[in-house]
Amino acid sequence: MSDCLFCKIVAKEVPADIVLEAGRALAFRDINPQAPTHVLVVPKAHHENAAALAAADDGLADDLLKACHAVAVQEGVADTGYRVVLNTGPGAGQTVFHVHAHVIGGRSLTWPPG
Repeated sequence: MSDCLFCKIVAKEVPADIVLEAGRALAFRDINPQAPTHVLVVPKAHHENAAALAAADDGLADDLLKACHAVAVQEGVADTGYRVVLNTGPGAGQTVFHVHAHVIGGRSLTWPPG
């Protein structure tokens, strides 16, 4: 999608602090981090949200989760614990409508989230 910020990051038209590129996924640091580790992992193909990603039914959701774990390992939070968050829809806090997983770690993560 020509007006999608994350599609532009995937196409390298908009700069980002990319930490991992693996197959069909790209990971980059969140510009407003909520923890010492806060990385966004996106599929390179545009899907609006987690529901659309699941409906694609082509193994892309699996690739996305594998990339999330690879980021956690690379960032050093895999052993201590990390959270993967997929916000779907404005009521859940989704502000960019290209599905993205937040990989958050490096501090104590309380439950329930805010």
